[in-house]
Amino acid sequence: MKKVFALFAITGMLFAASCGNKAEDTTEEVEVIIEDTEEAIEDAAEAIEEEVEEVVEEVEEVVEG
Repeated sequence: MKKVFALFAITGMLFAASCGNKAEDTTEEVEVIIEDTEEAIEDAAEAIEEEVEEVVEEVEEVVEG
């Protein structure tokens, strides 16, 4: 969970920094940041799902054993 919160914090800072500049390139930069953030969130979600599956398997082994 700490990784997910860190990603949101970094994303917020990058978004805030890019919003301060009102140039035409800002829109492009924000779109790239959003795409990168979405990919990072998907990767983090997959990693969390894998960890949860491992924990569930370990708990099932302990309960059965």
